[in-house]
Amino acid sequence: MSERIVVDPITRIEGHLRIEAEMAGDRIASAYSSGTMVRGIELILQGRDPRDAWAYTQRICGVCTLVHGIASVRAVENALNYPIPPNAQLIRNLMIGAQYIHDHVMHFYHLHALDWVDVVSALSADPGATSQLAQSISKWPKSSPGYFSDMKKKLKSFVEAGQLGIFAKAYWGHSAYKLPPEANLMAVSHYLEALSWQRDVVKLHAIFGGKNPHPNFLVGGTASPIDLNSDSAINAKKLAQVQNVITQMQAFVDQVYVPDTLAIAGFYKDWGERGEGVGNFLSYGDLPGTTMDDPSSYFLPAGVILNRDISTVHPLDMNNPDEIQEFVSHSWYDQDDGKDVPKHPYDGETNLNYTGPKPPYKHLNVEESYSWIKSPRWRGKPMEVGPLARVLILYAKGHEQTRELVNMTLKTLDLPVRALFSTLGRTAARTLETKIIADAMQGWQDQLIANIKAGDTKTFNEALWEPSTWPSRCQGVGFMEAPRGALGHWVVIENGKISNYQAVVPSTWNAGPRDAQGQPGAYEAALQDNHQVVDPKQPVEILRTIHSFDPCIACAVHLSDPETGEKIEVKVT
Repeated sequence: MSERIVVDPITRIEGHLRIEAEMAGDRIASAYSSGTMVRGIELILQGRDPRDAWAYTQRICGVCTLVHGIASVRAVENALNYPIPPNAQLIRNLMIGAQYIHDHVMHFYHLHALDWVDVVSALSADPGATSQLAQSISKWPKSSPGYFSDMKKKLKSFVEAGQLGIFAKAYWGHSAYKLPPEANLMAVSHYLEALSWQRDVVKLHAIFGGKNPHPNFLVGGTASPIDLNSDSAINAKKLAQVQNVITQMQAFVDQVYVPDTLAIAGFYKDWGERGEGVGNFLSYGDLPGTTMDDPSSYFLPAGVILNRDISTVHPLDMNNPDEIQEFVSHSWYDQDDGKDVPKHPYDGETNLNYTGPKPPYKHLNVEESYSWIKSPRWRGKPMEVGPLARVLILYAKGHEQTRELVNMTLKTLDLPVRALFSTLGRTAARTLETKIIADAMQGWQDQLIANIKAGDTKTFNEALWEPSTWPSRCQGVGFMEAPRGALGHWVVIENGKISNYQAVVPSTWNAGPRDAQGQPGAYEAALQDNHQVVDPKQPVEILRTIHSFDPCIACAVHLSDPETGEKIEVKVT
């Protein structure tokens, strides 16, 4: 048997992910992705009031705050044919946009950048030269020699104390790191700046949703009444705070995030040839200009790209049982009609059956079931979802700003179009998408204010709130483009209660294991594409590609007690 590298757990992600990479010499021949916690949120929701589902589903994850709430209320609204007011749509767009910007910046600096930035190397940087570098790529005001000298002292204090704190447990000094010390110091400084920045920008969620994480939502609209004469509702002061947040977001994205991405990418252009993956891309579309029933109004268009062909975008139908399906052939679930039968989410089952090795174990049996994550497919094909999929579809649809940004990036880095499909392209796409959405935020804010000035302050539709008005049976799908990719919630409602609920999340699309045909998921395929591992004991190359997807395994799987099978129990006295 060839050597197998095991990385368990993958760190700097949400949730528990295990990667096993089978080597052929110093290159990955085949890879296997395993979610090692069990999901059960669908079982918890059965028999509950569908108007409450968003509050449960939001607790799927703390990092992906808000996205499951949005998908859930949209699912119920779709099932009941329940329209929401234009102001509610604009507020949701602003909240979703803010989540993108916050999430992408946090991912780049705090989860992914340390795969490319050697923190310890920054200790040998010249603050003056670092200042010159920073000022050559950006007008960010915090770029003086004194500023970088202070940041260097702060980092040095971590090291001299015998601990790197938030920078601990990494592969510092690895030969795969290529940045000069000054670039490392600049990136570490901006890492620390991003920690402060994110505390301010999440205020937008608190203004419109009462708190963050897990802001409040409402089937039929938003839980944020507008009354300019009230101290507790959305008033002029709070709208001014929202404007300040948008301005702050745009400044950091334009002056820090985008320049840093281009600067770091310039040293790692060879990663434009690794990590292509399945070559198929899917987006549900999101951020409607009118309603979710009008896909032509979506700021982020829906569609599918096959075989890296960006000349054609295929349509998709969320309700067609032949399109979106989940396999459990290599997952720890049973189905009444057999493990190899694909299921549309309306008919999905959550029957837990762990058949893997008893922990602790050396290797998974990848010929059998080896993950708690299912394997979603579109018309039988594995898909990649996320920022790269959305940017490619925007580009294919002729979105002017996207085309300008993508072409500028490729020209700056002197890379071919093919590099878009790589680990480097995936990381760059996330940055460019952040810029695109940050710029769009102002339009939604301006429209909301214009509606209020015209006398429209409605944010909730009471028409279908009472279950007595509902049909005895109905079903619907609520979907959105979460920062990590296509997120769908399918609900079946019978006699006012949930009879079936299935969530297919971005990290299920990307992190799922092989299907009945043996097709690898997006993580697995990306790792099998041109990956040399220099040091098997420090496989930073695996981390780079996996982190480029921004995994959220908590969204794909959830915890249960191995003895009783119970989910988390909360007792209130």
